Amino acid sequence: MKARIEDNKVLLGSEGYALYEQSGFGRPQKDGLRLSPVEALYLVYRGRIEIPGFDFDSLLVRFSEDAHMIRSFLVYRDIRERGYVVQTGPHDFRVFKRGEKPGKGESQYMVRVLSERDLIDFAVVQNEVKTTLNMRKQHVLAVVDDEFEITYYEVKIQKLPSLEVTPDPKPAVGILSSISVIITADADLGYDQAFYGKRLDEARIVLATVEATYLMEQGLVTIHLGEEILTPDGYCTLIRDSDPELDKKIAVYRHLRTLQYIPKTGYKFGHHFRVYSGRKIHSEMLVQAIDKGETLPMNSISRSVRMAHSVKKKMLFAGIHDEGIVFIEFARIKL
Repeated sequence: MKARIEDNKVLLGSEGYALYEQSGFGRPQKDGLRLSPVEALYLVYRGRIEIPGFDFDSLLVRFSEDAHMIRSFLVYRDIRERGYVVQTGPHDFRVFKRGEKPGKGESQYMVRVLSERDLIDFAVVQNEVKTTLNMRKQHVLAVVDDEFEITYYEVKIQKLPSLEVTPDPKPAVGILSSISVIITADADLGYDQAFYGKRLDEARIVLATVEATYLMEQGLVTIHLGEEILTPDGYCTLIRDSDPELDKKIAVYRHLRTLQYIPKTGYKFGHHFRVYSGRKIHSEMLVQAIDKGETLPMNSISRSVRMAHSVKKKMLFAGIHDEGIVFIEFARIKL
């Protein structure tokens, strides 16, 4: 079956309709079938069509003005050879359920193709996931590494439900030791039950900086500096130089506590927080705070997902936006 190139489009005559009817290739037109560059590459690669003057290598060069093309081809080929019908758009690809095709079924995945070195803008990801969700599909990233291996990630927006309200601890008085806050609190004040801080002895608890800030904001911890009371903003000013990520961590910590989750430091796992739901023994989530406009390279996200998977936790990135905090989950999947 012979095709031709016109204005960077690959066209087949009416005989091409069979490719669409049988396997979902291309888009039918009045006088034949229009193929996307990646579809044409695949069909030439498999010897199912011919384009005079081009073999696979020269056709790949012809379409390589798109620096994305080799990655797109590799992902397209991989998904096709897993038994799925694939069409281009509205992101990079839409993938139909196995055994289904255009006009006779519905798509299951919307796929975005990335390099391991691409920067992830969480605002962009959030908008794409919302679009996919509105279409009742699953949003998938197909990440091609520098050795051209492909890893698939499902990306979801996680709406954390509010948990059962637990009582606040009773007010306590603290002292400042450098940037650390130590409160006087025996067991009756409820700080142990609410999982704040680390007990120094039966009478004292040492608070993490984000915990101290939050408790000061709630009016539960008071620190006297001479005749004045240290304000939460004043405390943050004192400690901000020691933690450049303080503001975004406090914003996410505050939000999680408002929902009745228990965030504790995630340092041992290489992230901002490990998060407990209620009074469960083991944390269920790792959470990384992402400031407005912040980006992360995909290979960094990959490390985070692998770490979370190895310790049987969900990996959430808490994006701080004008409308509030949005939790985005990344998880490896097999198509």
